[in-house]
Amino acid sequence: MLKNIPLIMLQGLLALLPIALTLYFLIWLITTIETSLLPFIPSDFYFPGLGLLLGIVVLFIVGLAVNVYLVSSIISWGGSLLERIPIVKTIYGAIHDAINLINIGKSQKMQSVVSVKINENIHLIGFVTSQESAKTIFKNDDKLGVYIPLSYQIGGYTLYIDSDQLTPLDIDVETAMRIALTGGSVAGGKKVN
Repeated sequence: MLKNIPLIMLQGLLALLPIALTLYFLIWLITTIETSLLPFIPSDFYFPGLGLLLGIVVLFIVGLAVNVYLVSSIISWGGSLLERIPIVKTIYGAIHDAINLINIGKSQKMQSVVSVKINENIHLIGFVTSQESAKTIFKNDDKLGVYIPLSYQIGGYTLYIDSDQLTPLDIDVETAMRIALTGGSVAGGKKVN
């Protein structure tokens, strides 16, 4: 029984950690939004949660504004300016790429879900990310850029694979990403027993 105490404690930690970290992040986010908007709110009108409410309204207005041609042109110009500044371009590029990866609704980054054939018995789930870069790097080969995510981690590999080693899968990107990132323990939003 005494030998099992560390194992039981570890199981408790693993059960509570995702919930605790999620709650901590949400509380931090709400507090940060509230305190950053507090100087702009007259004290007579302030009530707890007003900063969060105003933050949501501001995000909605910005979301509407980015669909206007002039605003999207200014944002695009600002991004291209940041991409020319040494060191800043590395940080900006990494954040921009991570946002595009998370924004799986945009089909230009994750064009299709494929099965990557390693051998007859082994297949990996991958996402076709780029045809242009593969053509630039491998001029005479019929290769595609395929992102292979690592299970239970943020990260993965971009492989350039012959197109005959790929088989399109009939599942959406979000479901495929969930399956790949959880090591196959979650399929279609449901836990696999």
